[in-house]
Amino acid sequence: MNEIISLIKQKAAAYKDEVIALRRHLHQHPELSFNEYNTSEFICQKLTEYKVEFQKGIVKTGIVALIKGKNPDKKVIALRGDIDALPIQEENEVAYCSKNAGIMHACGHDVHTASLLGVIKILSELTDKFEGTIKCIFQPGEEKLPGGASLMIKEGVLKNPSPTAIFGQHVYPQLTAGKVGFRKGMYMASTDELYLTVIGKGGHAALPHLNIDPIMIAAQTLVALQQVVSRGANPITPSVLSFGKIQANGATNVIPDKVYIEGTFRTMDEEWRKAAHEKITAIAEQTAIAMGGKCEVEIRKGYPFLVNDEELTTKAQEAAELFLGKENVVDLDVRMTAEDFAYYSQEMPACFYRLGTAFNDKPNSGLHTPTFNIDEAAIETSIGLMSWLAINELAS
Repeated sequence: MNEIISLIKQKAAAYKDEVIALRRHLHQHPELSFNEYNTSEFICQKLTEYKVEFQKGIVKTGIVALIKGKNPDKKVIALRGDIDALPIQEENEVAYCSKNAGIMHACGHDVHTASLLGVIKILSELTDKFEGTIKCIFQPGEEKLPGGASLMIKEGVLKNPSPTAIFGQHVYPQLTAGKVGFRKGMYMASTDELYLTVIGKGGHAALPHLNIDPIMIAAQTLVALQQVVSRGANPITPSVLSFGKIQANGATNVIPDKVYIEGTFRTMDEEWRKAAHEKITAIAEQTAIAMGGKCEVEIRKGYPFLVNDEELTTKAQEAAELFLGKENVVDLDVRMTAEDFAYYSQEMPACFYRLGTAFNDKPNSGLHTPTFNIDEAAIETSIGLMSWLAINELAS
């Protein structure tokens, strides 16, 4: 295995600049979820250049590439990279700033895509060094419900051939470039979108007795809904109920007819998730009725919780320590953010780990911000480690 590690490290060092260039191209040309047509075409061009077998057009813009080693039917594992961007106007002052107004790779999917291409280039040159097949999934629509992962699974991405395990990585600006992080077991939360429409009776603000004030109903509803987690959830079950948008189109002297509220509910227990949905709906509806109004509740069920397989993740973390050194591999905390990679984790043993991308010498911006960027030294770590994890798992 030491020989394989050495070969992978040599190739990662040799190809890092090429992969950085791929990442910068993708960063300049971001596309929103399920509209990644140019991104998909670019990936196909590179796969053709690498002489790798692939299938395109899965969920329109998704692609699957196969790298076959010796005895390709012996074992199959999968690697996944998401390809979509976010509706954010980039504010970075860099030569590779987004050229598409209002769209930005602010969640690092340009890194994920470029890295998977780099991994494919490395592994396609090492097919005489491993047995089995590596299935590489370029997935659209991670940022938008119902999630590209769920749709690709429905279209059979985990069949013909069927992998026994899947790996995914995500950029992590809280960790310095050159380091990675793992978490065994429950890792990320389920996510649901909440849309409430509070309906009253608008009118002149100086005549409140003639109106049914939806703003007051909304205020009482928001306070009451905090009881869902604080008094409804088992204290040892991670849960978050947050509201980020309230819209009431009134004025200083106008009480509106309606108030619109949007929020999110997240947890790590499916039974509690279902019960919480029922509680949210009941509290919102009954609070409005008690105050003479009405509340329409829409809950859009999103991604499930993400669980990292204990055995697979333990092996991966040990392999990472061997490849990078123990000092560069850290244990991660549970996160209440969500990822549609969770759908894969519901189907098979999965390992979703974090790639450190933080700069050492300047401030770092968080994900989903207009100034998010990475220390591109992380690219060499990314393509080297994922290549090694794939070969190591095939050999286990």
